Amino acid sequence: MSPESPSPPATLPTEIVNTIDESDPEQLRDVATYAEALAEHKEREARLEESPDQDEVEERPDDLSDDVPAEATITIKEINDNRYYYWQWREGEKIRSRYKGPVNPDE
Repeated sequence: MSPESPSPPATLPTEIVNTIDESDPEQLRDVATYAEALAEHKEREARLEESPDQDEVEERPDDLSDDVPAEATITIKEINDNRYYYWQWREGEKIRSRYKGPVNPDE
């Protein structure tokens, strides 16, 4: 007896469910990675929109390089199964990023 296939969330449009159902395991993993990264990106955008104005920022972190504004926040990006810290901030309608360093696996 084969295990039962998982049920999609009711909130997903039928065309997305159909496309996902037709995908092979490798494509599904790629979709999952992309969806997670996109969700994090959109959450960061929302946080940056809610960030205080630069006038309200009290102090500049010691590890912030000169080319990164004080209102920047730290985010983690996963690239090829490795995790990295990036500074991110908004410039007008664009999100800017600057590499900070690798994530310590013990954290």
